[in-house]
Amino acid sequence: MDESIILVDENDNEIGYGEKLKVHQEGQLHRAFSIFIFDWSNYKMLLQKRAGGKYHSGGKWSNACCSHPRRGQSMETALKDRLLDELGMDVDFRIVEQGAGLLLHGNETIYHCGQFIYYADFGGLSEHELDHVFLYSPAFGSINRNAIHANPEEAEDIRWVTIGELQEWMERSPEDFSAWFKPAFDIAYEVLCRQARNMDMFERGSQ
Repeated sequence: MDESIILVDENDNEIGYGEKLKVHQEGQLHRAFSIFIFDWSNYKMLLQKRAGGKYHSGGKWSNACCSHPRRGQSMETALKDRLLDELGMDVDFRIVEQGAGLLLHGNETIYHCGQFIYYADFGGLSEHELDHVFLYSPAFGSINRNAIHANPEEAEDIRWVTIGELQEWMERSPEDFSAWFKPAFDIAYEVLCRQARNMDMFERGSQ
């Protein structure tokens, strides 16, 4: 597979391709994704602590996993590959836009919550990304947490936290988190809240 990452304009139209390190050295806008995982069995979200050897943001806490689709690679394939590589999660799902129905489609669904552009300078390297935010939160049946194992080359630790704990942590120590985490979380959280309301409606309607 071509390892080039995808350069885009502000409307996410592909305008070219570039070698990953060079793109980050030159601050070119490129396509990326961030995946959030929420387990309804204990109302906790999965975080990863980025490996210290990463070319930037090593040791920072962030969402379950994130990366860039490669040239010629679909977003769905990119998501599946990164979940398997970073967390050992072999998940077969389809992407559903966040405005679809009740946001209750079972374990096979990952929600496209939205996207945003950000720029962060790390001194010689930068992230200038159009970041697509995804939420994996099976409404029926719990996630098999025992099957999740962090790849040490990608993450040196993982942690499950409640939303309340996470919000307090971000308020208390924002420097603990990657540059993209807070804006990406806000987008995912909005969809998670909608899903929670719809689950409540579903449960009350089935009584």
